[in-house]
Amino acid sequence: MYHKKKEKSEFDHRLVDLARVARITEGGRRFSFRALIVLGNKKGKVGIGLAKAKDVASAINKGINQAKTRLISVPMYKGTLPFEVESKFKMVNIILRPLFHGKGIIAGGVARDICELAGFENINIKILSKSKNKINNAKAVLSGFKKINEILKVKEKYAITSNTNKK
Repeated sequence: MYHKKKEKSEFDHRLVDLARVARITEGGRRFSFRALIVLGNKKGKVGIGLAKAKDVASAINKGINQAKTRLISVPMYKGTLPFEVESKFKMVNIILRPLFHGKGIIAGGVARDICELAGFENINIKILSKSKNKINNAKAVLSGFKKINEILKVKEKYAITSNTNKK
C-alpha cells in the first residue's frame, strides 16, 4: 500500500487565539474550543477564520477552511500601503500607515500576524482603543484593508485626465 503525499499549500497559517468556551445545560457545562486563525500567502492575500469544535485540532481545521473562503486581496505598493487610513470595527479604532523602506512592521498582537502573512515589509498599525479583544482587532485591520480597496476602486472609476478639465 502506498500513502498519498499531502500537497504543500501556498498559504501559511497562524493560530492567533485559542480559548475554551462553555455552554451551560441542564446536565452541567459543555466545553468546546474556539480558534482564531490568520491565513495568508505573503503575496497580498490574507483572511481570518473563527471556528468552534469539541477538540482543538477540529477547531483549527475548521478555522483554516473558513479563512480560505474569506480571503481578501490587500492593496500593496512597494511593500507598504498606498496611503494612510483610519478604520473602525465595533469599539476598536485603528490607524494604518505606510512606512519608508527599511522601517519594518511596527504593529503588535494580531495586527502584526496579519501584516506578516499578507506580505507587508514596512507598515505601521496603531490600535487607538484599549481593546484587548483579538477577534475585533483582527476584523478592524481587515476592514481597514477593505476600505483602502474601496477607495482605490473609486479612484480608478472616476479617474479624470488633466486634458479633459482644461478648456
